[in-house]
Amino acid sequence: MGGWGRDVDQWGSILKRNRNRGFRNLRVWQDAVELYVLACEVLQGFPFELKRTSSNAIDAAHSVSRNISEGYCRGSRKEYLMFLNYARASCGEFHSCYVTFLRAAQISQEDFDRLDDLHFKLENGLLALIASLGDTRP
Repeated sequence: MGGWGRDVDQWGSILKRNRNRGFRNLRVWQDAVELYVLACEVLQGFPFELKRTSSNAIDAAHSVSRNISEGYCRGSRKEYLMFLNYARASCGEFHSCYVTFLRAAQISQEDFDRLDDLHFKLENGLLALIASLGDTRP
């Protein structure tokens, strides 16, 4: 129960019965949100001259959850798959970001490992969801 006598979910939102919010139950969406939170934590301390670079990387991480939710709310499986593949592409973009940040000594090995572990889990979850919906592209 929430503070006002209403049920709330793990994100503090009042529970509402709405089919379009079902994406919030998807493990891949939850992992994508966690990846964005971790990306913010790791990258927000970049110096001013790299703010644009870190901001673009954070946006790539954020794009994953946004595409999962947008695709879920679309009217067809074909559109859903298209947006899941956009999410997968954003995963690839973010991976490239944090790999190059490590290579340029802009993040620590520990932060890289934290990002990489969660990214790997999310990427494999996306691939499994895409396959389960009938898209066999690599």
